[in-house]
Amino acid sequence: MAESVELPSRLAILPFRNKVLLPGAIIRIRCTSPNSVKLVEQELWQREEKGLIGILPVRDAAAEETASVGPMLSHGVGNDSADRSSKIQVGNSDNLKLDGKNQQEVIRWHNRGVAARALHLSRGVEKPSGRVTYIVVLEGLCRFSVLELSKRGMYHTARISSLEMTKAEMEQVEQDPDFISLSRQFKATALELISVLEQKQKTSGRTKVLLETVPVHKLADIFVASFEMNFEEQLSMLDSVDLKVRLSKATELVDRHLQSIRVAEKISQKVEGQLSKSQKEFLLRQQMRAIKEELGDNDDDEDDVAALERKMQSAGMPSNIWKHAQRELRRLKKMQPQQPGYNSSRVYLELLADLPWQKASEENDLDLKAAKERLDSDHYGLIKVKQRIIEYLAVRKLKPDARGPVLCFVGPPGVGKTSLASSIAAALGRKFVRISLGGVKDEADIRGHRRTYIGSMPGRLIDGLKRVGVCNPVMLLDEIDKTGSDVRGDPASALLEVLDPEQNKTFNDHYLNVPFDLSKVIFVATANRAAPIPPPLLDRMEVIELPGYTPEEKLRIAMRHLIPRVLDQHGLSSEFLQIPEPPRFDDKEAAERVANPGISVGLVWTTFGGEVQFVEATAMVGKGELHLTGQLGDVIKESAQIALTWVRARATDLKLAAQEINLLEGRDIHIHFPAGAVPKDGPSAGVTLVTALVSLFSQRKVRADTAMTGEMTLRGLVLPVGGIKDKILAAHRYGIRRVILPERNLKDLVEVPAAVLGTLEILLAKRMEDVLEQAFEGGCPWRQQAKL
Repeated sequence: MAESVELPSRLAILPFRNKVLLPGAIIRIRCTSPNSVKLVEQELWQREEKGLIGILPVRDAAAEETASVGPMLSHGVGNDSADRSSKIQVGNSDNLKLDGKNQQEVIRWHNRGVAARALHLSRGVEKPSGRVTYIVVLEGLCRFSVLELSKRGMYHTARISSLEMTKAEMEQVEQDPDFISLSRQFKATALELISVLEQKQKTSGRTKVLLETVPVHKLADIFVASFEMNFEEQLSMLDSVDLKVRLSKATELVDRHLQSIRVAEKISQKVEGQLSKSQKEFLLRQQMRAIKEELGDNDDDEDDVAALERKMQSAGMPSNIWKHAQRELRRLKKMQPQQPGYNSSRVYLELLADLPWQKASEENDLDLKAAKERLDSDHYGLIKVKQRIIEYLAVRKLKPDARGPVLCFVGPPGVGKTSLASSIAAALGRKFVRISLGGVKDEADIRGHRRTYIGSMPGRLIDGLKRVGVCNPVMLLDEIDKTGSDVRGDPASALLEVLDPEQNKTFNDHYLNVPFDLSKVIFVATANRAAPIPPPLLDRMEVIELPGYTPEEKLRIAMRHLIPRVLDQHGLSSEFLQIPEPPRFDDKEAAERVANPGISVGLVWTTFGGEVQFVEATAMVGKGELHLTGQLGDVIKESAQIALTWVRARATDLKLAAQEINLLEGRDIHIHFPAGAVPKDGPSAGVTLVTALVSLFSQRKVRADTAMTGEMTLRGLVLPVGGIKDKILAAHRYGIRRVILPERNLKDLVEVPAAVLGTLEILLAKRMEDVLEQAFEGGCPWRQQAKL
């Protein structure tokens, strides 16, 4: 029980945020902050006799707007306050001074507090981080007023003045008729409350003894301290120094508490029989949580749902999405943790809180020269590709919010497509995230699953944005040509909305179920081939082809990048490296394989670059049928049919058969593409097939140093084909000296390195006759007599 004590002139002050300690009350405080821990250790823990400290209410300044810096005192606001005034800056007042040097945090101290005695101290286990927690049980003794507030180390001290009445003053007040009337009214109301509580809680009548043994002015504080009041009401009670004002307020609060208990009893009686088992469990769990928090047994400083709500508030969601999130949060609060939908609802809200709705990376001031140097250091060769990237970055520098094209790097594996996208992100100063689309056949991988399904999750794009933590990264859509479609949907069609700047502002992930703005994301795609990409999706992108490297470029790449990297990975230096001499390439293979008539040398393109492809044709006794082998596709089979038809139609002009004689009379033709384990297809073998057939029927050998590529029409026109650079590089590697190309592919020679072109003779053909003229040694002897 609180009693009169002799207060020292100065007390160490423990701030009590948003709560008030009244005389006679006993409270339990967990001290976790560095300044409160230091106060306990220096003022209470190290003393044999537990000392006194001051408990001063503190307003939470985080929610208030103020331009002031440093602690502030707020004067009492009770009805008996003679010196009502606004908040006073401590450092500017004559009689209230602050000695603290570091004035950073705004602390709104109240100028009246309660001196308290430490009844019990306990020290928690020190955590690995060095954090210590103290549990302090304090008893309120008497009110005091702050005369001067100062800083001692990490905590505050104050020069105080007691606000308790002297014995003579107290005896004079007790004779006041108004005080006597207020005392009777308070005791009657308190007695009624005690009777209701004892009846409800089935307790003995020991509480009634307080009404007869404790002075009424102290009894008012004790009773009110046991109620739940808001912070302003607590302050008002603390500021009630005048006894009559204190009794009046206490009577009002006790009566209000009594009425609330009666109303609660009526409601409880009505719904008590209607509570289901799950509702009772929920109430019991809530009560258990409250008991643990009161006893300090709960290690979590904050409630998980409350922490989630604060995280959502700081996520920066748009207003319409925030309303949706609030509805979901209210639904979560009404659910019990053991209910089936609780975890899925919580995971969904955590996703909303984690998404970068407004958080963006600040772009660096684009330095095109530095970007070019970065590209040159990371990637050898690729001059045309790097020039296009620099142009792309230059547009971003001139207009940062420009809706640039979606770059799609197309080329064989290992040429640097992914690292080019990473270099773009580094040049822009943005974060980089890679989304792998290889083998994706489910549309839900792009748009997400609906939350009605078990195990539902967001799509890969939303998940990537959550991982990278910003709304404007450089996002790489890797292997976009390897998406497929089946009964689960078409991922490529879902990507149409993603890559369309007019639609991706409101991209709707099925799991998220609210629009998300993807317009700030810079998309870059990679593919091995452009052909498998659906035309509508390909139309959204700018295709940049990355051809294969020349042997010289590969040598430079190995010397500059690959060998140093391998040495570093194995902890070796260049002194320990010895490269034995590889066997020299045998350039006689082509001559040996074209030693007989019916064989020609073609050039083809694969996902790994250009290749040399031999075509073999032979005749046998038969019924005039055409046999094709070598694991060929439909397109190349049709090219073989066209080639045979063209040769048969011009057999007489080419002196391959006499007038009106069937070229296939009594014999079959077999055309074979060696390396039968490798699938082959494409529209660039027409001229090679015709040359092999003419060689077969004329029994003349094709030049072994000559390779060719090109498609032809039924009338003999040579059409352009793709992959010219790769095909010429393949011919160069194979030791070919002469290459026959379609005339309309002349423009593609600018992509071929000059060093390679200098070793080759490039022959251009407009018609099939031009190809035959160059393919055979000494030209085509029958051309002068031909009527073509």
